[in-house]
This record gives sequence, C-alpha cells and structure tokens, in this order.
Amino acid sequence: MPGGGDGPLGPAALAALATALDPRLVHRVGDQADRDEEFADAPPGTLVIAADGTAWWRAASTWVTLYEPVPAWRGITLKAGYEQNAVNLGVRRTQGTFVSLKGRVNATSGNINSPDAAINIGSVPADCIPTALRGYAATCSLGGETTLAAARLEVLGANTSSSSGEAGDILLWYQGPGGTPWMDISGFYWMD
Repeated sequence: MPGGGDGPLGPAALAALATALDPRLVHRVGDQADRDEEFADAPPGTLVIAADGTAWWRAASTWVTLYEPVPAWRGITLKAGYEQNAVNLGVRRTQGTFVSLKGRVNATSGNINSPDAAINIGSVPADCIPTALRGYAATCSLGGETTLAAARLEVLGANTSSSSGEAGDILLWYQGPGGTPWMDISGFYWMD
C-alpha cells in the first residue's frame, strides 16, 4: 500500500488495474446458460470457456463460438421396410447449423427402387430439420442390373410440403433399372 501523498490514489489505481484486466482474462463457466447469466453485460473481447471445452469470444453485441467439441453420432429413425447395412447409420449437428449423415441403408426385401416417386426411408432428429428442403447426391451399389451409381437424397425442411413425407423425413430418388441393393446416405447439409 503506498504511503504519504499517494495513499488515496493507491487503492483506486489497484481497482482500475483489476477492472482493466478482468475482460482480458479467461473466464470459466459450467455451460452456455452459466455464460449467459454471468456475462450478459460482458464487454467486447471477453473470453469464456465452458467445462466441456466450448470457447466463446464476445464481439460487439453477440457471442462468437471459437471452438466446440464434436458431438457423438446419434441415430436416424428408419421407416418400416428399411434397415442399416454394413456401414453404421448416424447423424451429427456441429457449428450450430451443419448436419452430417453417414451410413448405408438397404430394403429388408428386394432392391431399393423408385421409378415414379420418392422413397421415404427415414427421418432425422427434430433439432436437425433444416429450414427448407436440402438435397445431395447419394452413392449406391452397382451390383445386379444397376447402371446408375447415384441417386438424389433429400431432407424435407420445416417449410417444405410434400406428399412423400413431412419435415425431417429423408427421401430417396433412384430410377436405375432393377433398383440397387443398398444406398449410402453419407453427406451433409446446412440448417439455414
């Protein structure tokens, strides 16, 4: 503690130093709810890390996620008549809006074939339903009569109307002669 004429200024200077350093320290919280409660008025530049390793940085008026652990794969619900093939099925949502699907599906009897319409093979969890229709190319087996190596896979969005399914359903469009023994649904889409 300074003495003499510096006495009254010492504590104020120390408090000012602590106040200036605080936003530049790494702050620890349990989870996002704790962050939102404890640091609602945090100044820009504040760094907060959750117990699971998720790291956020405070920008001018919002939090930016710098890192989040990759979540485990979750299950996909298949419709009757379809089953998992040799490659495990899974869905995972990362970075808030990025969804990945993996695995192979086959029909429980016969080949997968949709010469006239989409086949509804399953659905993604509710938190993986995109805002609008999303689609990508899905590869398939070339065994048997099959001559086409790809199909169109679609995930119906929240604002999508279809006679083939509802929001979150996985539709497959494959028109190869004779169908295909299995379809690989591995791919990704954005939620927004």
